[in-house]
Amino acid sequence: MATRRRTGKKKKAKKGITEGYIYIHATFNNTIVTVTDPKGNVIAWSSGGVVGFKGARKGTPYAAQLAAEDAVKKAMAMGLKRAGILVKGPGPGRESALRAIGMSGIQVTLIKDITPIPHDGCRPPKRRRV
Repeated sequence: MATRRRTGKKKKAKKGITEGYIYIHATFNNTIVTVTDPKGNVIAWSSGGVVGFKGARKGTPYAAQLAAEDAVKKAMAMGLKRAGILVKGPGPGRESALRAIGMSGIQVTLIKDITPIPHDGCRPPKRRRV
């Protein structure tokens, strides 16, 4: 007797994660939103490309807003209620992603900028001559 294989995706179980961190990595070309638990394990993530934008439009504030809403919606399905927000990078999607998370219904516990700033590190590239 042949055994039958289950086809289709397994439904994600609702985990008991009530608090965590939301990382917004905003570059000039894209915005990546990652939701983690307090230990740093990724629960959900989204980006400008995941929500349907291609090319230069991935770096727009609107794409960042939709990416943040998408990631938070996935995380809330896992049970997330409170989160701290950590923002990194100089991109145009920083503010709009923050606003989208604030409007989503998640209780924000902290907002922190973790953009890396060199303390006289590497030599910058030479000045452009146009």
